[in-house]
Amino acid sequence: MATLSVGEPLEMEVDRKGESEESGDDDTRRKSVNGDVDPHQPPSTVKEESPVDMDTITLDPEEEDVDLVHCRIGRIEGLEVLTKAVTLSLRQNLIKKIENLESLVTLKELDLYDNQIRKLENLQTLTELHQLDVSFNLIRKVEGLEHLMGLKKLFLLHNKISHIANLDHLTNLEMLELGSNRIRLIENLDGLASLTSLFLGTNKITQLQHLEGLHNLTVLSIQSNRITKMEGLQGLVNLKELYLSHNGIEVIEGLENNKKLTTLDIAANRVKKIENIRHLTELQEFWMNDNQIENWSDLDELKNAKGLETVYLERNPLQKDPQYRRKIMLALPTVRQIDATFIRF
Repeated sequence: MATLSVGEPLEMEVDRKGESEESGDDDTRRKSVNGDVDPHQPPSTVKEESPVDMDTITLDPEEEDVDLVHCRIGRIEGLEVLTKAVTLSLRQNLIKKIENLESLVTLKELDLYDNQIRKLENLQTLTELHQLDVSFNLIRKVEGLEHLMGLKKLFLLHNKISHIANLDHLTNLEMLELGSNRIRLIENLDGLASLTSLFLGTNKITQLQHLEGLHNLTVLSIQSNRITKMEGLQGLVNLKELYLSHNGIEVIEGLENNKKLTTLDIAANRVKKIENIRHLTELQEFWMNDNQIENWSDLDELKNAKGLETVYLERNPLQKDPQYRRKIMLALPTVRQIDATFIRF
Protein backbone atom coordinates (compact mmCIF):
# COMPACT_ATOMS: atom_id res chain seq x y z
CA MET A 1 0.00 0.00 0.00
CA ALA A 2 1.28 3.42 -0.84
CA THR A 3 2.25 5.62 2.07
CA LEU A 4 2.80 9.35 2.39
CA SER A 5 5.02 11.10 4.88
CA VAL A 6 3.32 14.30 5.86
CA GLY A 7 4.78 16.98 8.13
CA GLU A 8 3.05 19.67 10.09
CA PRO A 9 0.34 21.43 8.04
CA LEU A 10 0.97 25.02 7.09
CA GLU A 11 -1.99 27.28 7.83
CA MET A 12 -2.87 29.87 5.25
CA GLU A 13 -5.44 32.57 4.67
CA VAL A 14 -8.32 31.55 2.45
CA ASP A 15 -8.36 33.47 -0.80
CA ARG A 16 -11.79 33.41 -2.40
CA LYS A 17 -12.19 35.39 -5.61
CA GLY A 18 -15.94 35.46 -5.85
CA GLU A 19 -16.03 39.22 -5.64
CA SER A 20 -13.98 41.51 -7.82
CA GLU A 21 -10.88 42.67 -6.00
CA GLU A 22 -10.24 45.90 -7.86
CA SER A 23 -12.96 47.96 -6.18
CA GLY A 24 -12.65 49.02 -2.57
CA ASP A 25 -10.49 48.03 0.37
CA ASP A 26 -10.86 46.40 3.77
CA ASP A 27 -11.53 49.58 5.73
CA THR A 28 -14.27 50.86 3.46
CA ARG A 29 -15.92 47.45 3.33
CA ARG A 30 -16.25 47.60 7.12
CA LYS A 31 -17.88 51.00 7.11
CA SER A 32 -18.99 53.19 4.26
CA VAL A 33 -20.28 56.75 4.17
CA ASN A 34 -23.73 55.67 3.07
CA GLY A 35 -24.30 54.08 6.45
CA ASP A 36 -23.64 50.36 5.99
CA VAL A 37 -21.79 49.20 9.08
CA ASP A 38 -20.38 45.76 9.87
CA PRO A 39 -22.13 44.70 13.11
CA HIS A 40 -18.98 42.89 14.22
CA GLN A 41 -17.01 46.13 14.32
CA PRO A 42 -17.02 48.24 17.52
CA PRO A 43 -19.20 51.37 17.38
CA SER A 44 -17.40 54.44 16.17
CA THR A 45 -16.90 57.38 18.50
CA VAL A 46 -16.03 59.75 15.65
CA LYS A 47 -18.53 62.53 15.01
CA GLU A 48 -20.14 62.79 11.58
CA GLU A 49 -17.87 64.66 9.20
CA SER A 50 -18.77 68.06 7.77
CA PRO A 51 -18.00 68.69 4.09
CA VAL A 52 -15.28 71.10 3.03
CA ASP A 53 -15.23 73.45 0.02
CA MET A 54 -13.07 72.55 -2.95
CA ASP A 55 -11.42 75.98 -2.85
CA THR A 56 -9.57 74.88 0.29
CA ILE A 57 -7.79 72.16 -1.70
CA THR A 58 -4.74 72.95 -3.83
CA LEU A 59 -4.78 71.37 -7.29
CA ASP A 60 -1.78 70.93 -9.58
CA PRO A 61 -2.69 71.69 -13.24
CA GLU A 62 0.17 69.43 -14.40
CA GLU A 63 -0.94 66.43 -12.40
CA GLU A 64 -2.12 63.37 -14.38
CA ASP A 65 -3.04 61.16 -11.42
CA VAL A 66 -5.22 63.19 -9.05
CA ASP A 67 -5.83 61.67 -5.62
CA LEU A 68 -8.49 63.35 -3.48
CA VAL A 69 -9.32 60.45 -1.19
CA HIS A 70 -11.06 61.12 2.14
CA CYS A 71 -10.84 64.91 1.86
CA ARG A 72 -14.39 65.51 3.13
CA ILE A 73 -15.36 66.97 -0.24
CA GLY A 74 -19.09 67.71 -0.32
CA ARG A 75 -19.42 68.99 -3.90
CA ILE A 76 -17.44 68.42 -7.09
CA GLU A 77 -16.31 71.82 -8.38
CA GLY A 78 -13.25 73.78 -9.41
CA LEU A 79 -11.61 70.92 -11.30
CA GLU A 80 -11.34 72.80 -14.61
CA VAL A 81 -7.60 73.37 -14.00
CA LEU A 82 -6.93 69.63 -14.28
CA THR A 83 -6.48 69.73 -18.05
CA LYS A 84 -4.05 66.81 -18.06
CA ALA A 85 -5.79 64.53 -15.58
CA VAL A 86 -5.89 60.86 -16.60
CA THR A 87 -7.08 59.36 -13.32
CA LEU A 88 -9.23 61.06 -10.68
CA SER A 89 -9.96 59.46 -7.33
CA LEU A 90 -12.68 61.03 -5.18
CA ARG A 91 -13.37 57.99 -3.05
CA GLN A 92 -14.47 58.20 0.58
CA ASN A 93 -15.84 61.72 0.42
CA LEU A 94 -19.27 63.24 1.07
CA ILE A 95 -20.28 63.83 -2.56
CA LYS A 96 -24.00 63.66 -3.29
CA LYS A 97 -24.03 64.46 -7.02
CA ILE A 98 -21.87 63.81 -10.07
CA GLU A 99 -21.36 67.23 -11.64
CA ASN A 100 -18.87 69.74 -13.04
CA LEU A 101 -16.69 67.14 -14.77
CA GLU A 102 -17.35 68.36 -18.32
CA SER A 103 -13.84 69.77 -18.86
CA LEU A 104 -12.00 66.59 -17.87
CA VAL A 105 -12.04 65.15 -21.39
CA THR A 106 -8.67 63.38 -20.97
CA LEU A 107 -9.90 61.32 -18.02
CA LYS A 108 -9.53 57.54 -18.34
CA GLU A 109 -10.31 56.45 -14.77
CA LEU A 110 -12.88 57.97 -12.42
CA ASP A 111 -13.26 56.67 -8.88
CA LEU A 112 -16.27 57.79 -6.81
CA TYR A 113 -16.31 54.80 -4.46
CA ASP A 114 -17.96 55.33 -1.06
CA ASN A 115 -19.83 58.60 -1.33
CA GLN A 116 -23.54 59.50 -1.15
CA ILE A 117 -24.34 59.65 -4.87
CA ARG A 118 -27.91 58.81 -5.87
CA LYS A 119 -27.79 59.06 -9.67
CA LEU A 120 -25.42 58.34 -12.56
CA GLU A 121 -25.43 61.59 -14.52
CA ASN A 122 -23.36 64.32 -16.19
CA LEU A 123 -20.78 61.94 -17.63
CA GLN A 124 -21.45 62.57 -21.31
CA THR A 125 -18.19 64.43 -22.09
CA LEU A 126 -15.95 61.77 -20.54
CA THR A 127 -15.75 59.76 -23.75
CA GLU A 128 -12.17 58.58 -23.06
CA LEU A 129 -13.16 56.91 -19.79
CA HIS A 130 -11.99 53.29 -19.47
CA GLN A 131 -12.84 52.64 -15.83
CA LEU A 132 -15.69 53.95 -13.65
CA ASP A 133 -16.19 52.98 -10.02
CA VAL A 134 -19.32 54.23 -8.23
CA SER A 135 -19.49 51.40 -5.70
CA PHE A 136 -20.85 51.92 -2.18
CA ASN A 137 -23.26 54.72 -3.03
CA LEU A 138 -27.05 55.06 -3.16
CA ILE A 139 -27.70 54.48 -6.86
CA ARG A 140 -31.01 52.83 -7.78
CA LYS A 141 -30.76 52.75 -11.58
CA VAL A 142 -28.11 52.08 -14.21
CA GLU A 143 -28.31 55.08 -16.54
CA GLY A 144 -26.40 58.01 -17.96
CA LEU A 145 -23.63 55.92 -19.54
CA GLU A 146 -24.72 56.28 -23.17
CA HIS A 147 -21.64 58.23 -24.27
CA LEU A 148 -19.02 56.09 -22.51
CA MET A 149 -18.44 53.84 -25.50
CA GLY A 150 -14.84 53.10 -24.53
CA LEU A 151 -15.63 51.94 -20.99
CA LYS A 152 -13.89 48.66 -20.12
CA LYS A 153 -14.52 48.29 -16.38
CA LEU A 154 -17.68 49.31 -14.52
CA PHE A 155 -18.01 48.88 -10.75
CA LEU A 156 -21.43 49.40 -9.16
CA LEU A 157 -20.96 47.21 -6.10
CA HIS A 158 -23.18 47.75 -3.08
CA ASN A 159 -25.83 50.16 -4.30
CA LYS A 160 -29.62 49.83 -4.49
CA ILE A 161 -29.92 48.70 -8.11
CA SER A 162 -32.86 46.38 -8.88
CA HIS A 163 -32.52 45.91 -12.65
CA ILE A 164 -29.68 45.30 -15.11
CA ALA A 165 -30.39 47.79 -17.89
CA ASN A 166 -29.03 50.44 -20.26
CA LEU A 167 -25.72 48.69 -20.93
CA ASP A 168 -26.20 47.55 -24.54
CA HIS A 169 -24.03 50.32 -25.99
CA LEU A 170 -21.00 49.40 -23.85
CA THR A 171 -19.61 47.02 -26.46
CA ASN A 172 -16.04 47.34 -25.12
CA LEU A 173 -16.94 46.52 -21.52
CA GLU A 174 -14.76 43.73 -20.14
CA MET A 175 -15.62 43.73 -16.42
CA LEU A 176 -19.01 44.37 -14.79
CA GLU A 177 -19.43 44.35 -11.01
CA LEU A 178 -23.01 44.52 -9.73
CA GLY A 179 -22.61 42.60 -6.47
CA SER A 180 -24.54 43.48 -3.31
CA ASN A 181 -27.53 45.12 -4.97
CA ARG A 182 -31.22 44.16 -5.25
CA ILE A 183 -31.15 42.37 -8.61
CA ARG A 184 -33.59 39.49 -9.10
CA LEU A 185 -33.12 38.73 -12.81
CA ILE A 186 -30.12 38.32 -15.09
CA GLU A 187 -31.11 40.30 -18.18
CA ASN A 188 -30.07 42.77 -20.87
CA LEU A 189 -26.49 41.54 -21.23
CA ASP A 190 -26.72 40.34 -24.84
CA GLY A 191 -24.83 43.30 -26.28
CA LEU A 192 -21.79 42.90 -24.04
CA ALA A 193 -19.81 40.69 -26.42
CA SER A 194 -16.44 41.77 -24.95
CA LEU A 195 -17.36 40.97 -21.34
CA THR A 196 -14.85 38.64 -19.67
CA SER A 197 -15.78 39.03 -15.98
CA LEU A 198 -19.28 39.30 -14.47
CA PHE A 199 -19.88 39.65 -10.73
CA LEU A 200 -23.44 39.37 -9.41
CA GLY A 201 -22.86 38.08 -5.88
CA THR A 202 -25.18 38.88 -2.97
CA ASN A 203 -28.32 39.73 -4.90
CA LYS A 204 -31.71 37.99 -5.11
CA ILE A 205 -31.22 36.05 -8.36
CA THR A 206 -33.19 32.79 -8.60
CA GLN A 207 -32.18 31.50 -12.04
CA LEU A 208 -29.10 31.27 -14.24
CA GLN A 209 -30.38 32.61 -17.56
CA HIS A 210 -29.77 35.02 -20.45
CA LEU A 211 -26.03 34.37 -20.45
CA GLU A 212 -25.78 32.63 -23.82
CA GLY A 213 -24.45 35.68 -25.67
CA LEU A 214 -21.43 36.13 -23.40
CA HIS A 215 -19.06 33.92 -25.41
CA ASN A 216 -15.91 35.62 -24.09
CA LEU A 217 -16.82 35.34 -20.41
CA THR A 218 -14.02 33.74 -18.36
CA VAL A 219 -15.14 34.63 -14.81
CA LEU A 220 -18.71 34.33 -13.51
CA SER A 221 -19.56 34.93 -9.86
CA ILE A 222 -23.13 34.56 -8.61
CA GLN A 223 -22.44 33.71 -4.98
CA SER A 224 -24.97 34.25 -2.21
CA ASN A 225 -28.11 34.35 -4.31
CA ARG A 226 -31.18 32.08 -4.51
CA ILE A 227 -30.18 29.71 -7.31
CA THR A 228 -31.35 26.11 -7.02
CA LYS A 229 -30.32 24.69 -10.40
CA MET A 230 -27.14 24.80 -12.49
CA GLU A 231 -28.33 25.68 -15.98
CA GLY A 232 -27.97 28.22 -18.78
CA LEU A 233 -24.18 27.88 -18.96
CA GLN A 234 -23.96 26.04 -22.28
CA GLY A 235 -22.84 29.05 -24.29
CA LEU A 236 -20.03 30.00 -21.92
CA VAL A 237 -17.42 27.86 -23.67
CA ASN A 238 -14.49 30.04 -22.52
CA LEU A 239 -15.47 30.09 -18.84
CA LYS A 240 -12.50 29.45 -16.53
CA GLU A 241 -13.81 30.43 -13.09
CA LEU A 242 -17.33 29.73 -11.82
CA TYR A 243 -18.43 30.80 -8.33
CA LEU A 244 -21.83 29.56 -7.11
CA SER A 245 -21.30 29.21 -3.36
CA HIS A 246 -24.04 29.99 -0.83
CA ASN A 247 -27.04 29.16 -2.99
CA GLY A 248 -29.55 26.29 -2.88
CA ILE A 249 -28.05 23.99 -5.53
CA GLU A 250 -28.71 20.25 -5.07
CA VAL A 251 -27.16 18.67 -8.18
CA ILE A 252 -23.92 19.38 -10.06
CA GLU A 253 -24.99 19.54 -13.71
CA GLY A 254 -25.06 21.63 -16.86
CA LEU A 255 -21.29 21.95 -17.26
CA GLU A 256 -20.93 19.85 -20.40
CA ASN A 257 -19.62 22.75 -22.51
CA ASN A 258 -17.50 24.42 -19.84
CA LYS A 259 -14.39 22.31 -20.46
CA LYS A 260 -11.96 25.17 -19.78
CA LEU A 261 -12.95 25.55 -16.12
CA THR A 262 -9.96 25.85 -13.79
CA THR A 263 -11.90 26.92 -10.69
CA LEU A 264 -15.28 25.54 -9.63
CA ASP A 265 -16.85 26.82 -6.41
CA ILE A 266 -20.09 25.17 -5.27
CA ALA A 267 -19.44 25.53 -1.54
CA ALA A 268 -22.28 25.98 0.95
CA ASN A 269 -25.06 24.46 -1.12
CA ARG A 270 -27.13 21.26 -0.73
CA VAL A 271 -25.14 18.90 -2.95
CA LYS A 272 -25.08 15.24 -1.89
CA LYS A 273 -22.92 13.81 -4.68
CA ILE A 274 -19.91 14.92 -6.73
CA GLU A 275 -20.89 14.06 -10.29
CA ASN A 276 -20.90 15.17 -13.93
CA ILE A 277 -17.42 16.79 -13.83
CA ARG A 278 -15.09 14.02 -15.12
CA HIS A 279 -14.66 16.01 -18.32
CA LEU A 280 -13.27 19.05 -16.49
CA THR A 281 -9.65 18.04 -17.03
CA GLU A 282 -8.30 21.61 -16.61
CA LEU A 283 -9.63 21.97 -13.07
CA GLN A 284 -7.11 23.40 -10.56
CA GLU A 285 -9.35 24.43 -7.66
CA PHE A 286 -12.49 22.65 -6.46
CA TRP A 287 -14.54 24.17 -3.64
CA MET A 288 -17.18 21.81 -2.21
CA ASN A 289 -17.07 22.56 1.52
CA ASP A 290 -20.30 22.87 3.52
CA ASN A 291 -22.33 20.41 1.47
CA GLN A 292 -23.58 16.86 2.09
CA ILE A 293 -20.88 14.71 0.45
CA GLU A 294 -20.47 11.36 2.24
CA ASN A 295 -19.03 8.83 -0.25
CA TRP A 296 -15.28 8.66 -0.85
CA SER A 297 -15.90 7.15 -4.29
CA ASP A 298 -17.16 10.56 -5.42
CA LEU A 299 -13.55 11.76 -5.60
CA ASP A 300 -13.11 9.58 -8.70
CA GLU A 301 -14.88 12.37 -10.58
CA LEU A 302 -11.76 14.52 -10.08
CA LYS A 303 -9.09 12.03 -11.16
CA ASN A 304 -8.95 13.28 -14.74
CA ALA A 305 -7.94 16.74 -13.52
CA LYS A 306 -4.19 16.16 -13.55
CA GLY A 307 -3.45 19.75 -12.51
CA LEU A 308 -5.78 19.79 -9.50
CA GLU A 309 -4.01 21.54 -6.60
CA THR A 310 -6.69 22.72 -4.18
CA VAL A 311 -9.79 21.00 -2.80
CA TYR A 312 -12.16 22.19 -0.10
CA LEU A 313 -14.30 19.44 1.44
CA GLU A 314 -14.51 20.47 5.09
CA ARG A 315 -17.85 20.41 6.88
CA ASN A 316 -19.13 17.55 4.75
CA PRO A 317 -19.95 14.14 6.30
CA LEU A 318 -16.64 12.95 4.78
CA GLN A 319 -14.68 15.04 7.26
CA LYS A 320 -15.81 12.85 10.16
CA ASP A 321 -13.48 10.12 8.88
CA PRO A 322 -10.30 10.07 11.05
CA GLN A 323 -8.30 9.49 7.85
CA TYR A 324 -9.95 12.44 6.08
CA ARG A 325 -6.80 14.22 4.89
CA ARG A 326 -4.88 11.03 4.15
CA LYS A 327 -7.67 9.61 2.00
CA ILE A 328 -7.90 12.82 -0.04
CA MET A 329 -4.13 12.74 -0.64
CA LEU A 330 -4.20 9.13 -1.76
CA ALA A 331 -7.21 9.65 -4.04
CA LEU A 332 -5.92 12.93 -5.51
CA PRO A 333 -2.09 12.84 -5.40
CA THR A 334 -1.60 16.15 -7.24
CA VAL A 335 -3.41 18.14 -4.55
CA ARG A 336 -1.20 20.51 -2.57
CA GLN A 337 -3.86 22.19 -0.44
CA ILE A 338 -6.73 20.60 1.46
CA ASP A 339 -9.19 23.13 2.82
CA ALA A 340 -7.22 26.09 4.23
CA THR A 341 -4.07 24.06 4.87
CA PHE A 342 -1.13 23.38 2.60
CA ILE A 343 0.27 19.86 2.46
CA ARG A 344 3.94 19.76 3.45
CA PHE A 345 5.66 16.61 2.24
